[in-house]
Amino acid sequence: MASYGTMQRPGTSSTSPPLTQPDDSKDTARKKRNDFKLLCPFNIPISPEAAAVRIIRNLRYFGLYYTLFVWIILFISLVPRRKVSLILLVVMTIVTSLYLTLLRALPNSVVLHRIIDKRLVLSLLAIGTAVELILTRAAIHLVVSLACGIPIVLVHAVLRVSDDLFVGEEACAAGELVPLVHGKTGDVDIESPASV
Repeated sequence: MASYGTMQRPGTSSTSPPLTQPDDSKDTARKKRNDFKLLCPFNIPISPEAAAVRIIRNLRYFGLYYTLFVWIILFISLVPRRKVSLILLVVMTIVTSLYLTLLRALPNSVVLHRIIDKRLVLSLLAIGTAVELILTRAAIHLVVSLACGIPIVLVHAVLRVSDDLFVGEEACAAGELVPLVHGKTGDVDIESPASV
C-alpha cells in the first residue's frame, strides 16, 4: 500500500472506527412518513341514500364546471360542420355570461335577485339554446353531447368526496394557515377546521 505525502506509523491502521451513535434523522423520517395520510378525493358511497346526497351536494358545488364540461363537448361536436349552430351557441354563451356578470356586479339589486329568479333565467337560456340547435338541424349533436357528458358528470358526482379536502372559509378569511391533514406534531394534536 502506497501512501502519498503522509507518513504512517507501523502497526496502526488507516481505517476509522465505526460510528456507535444511532442516526436519529432516519428514525424521525420514518415516523413522519408513517404519520402522513394520503387523502383521496374519490370514494364509493356506502348506500344509495349516501350516493343521492353526494350527487345533490356535488351538483350544487360543481354545477358550473359540469355545465362547462357538457358545453365544451357540444362546442367541439359542432366545430366541423355546423357553423351557424356554433355561432348561435357562442351568442347564447355570451348572453349567459353577461347575465351572470350582471348578477355579480349588482348583488343588492332586488329586481335581479328576488323578482327575476336566476334558475328561471338560466333554464330559459338552456331551452332557447336547445330550440336554436333543433332549428339549425344540430339536434343530433346536442343529444350525443348530453349522452356522452351526463354519465361522466354523474360518475364524478357520485364518487367525488368533498369532505375534509378543503380549508373552511372562516379560517381562510382570518388569514390562518390550517393543515389539510390530521396529524400530530410533538405533543400537540393538529386537526383541520372541518372536524372542529
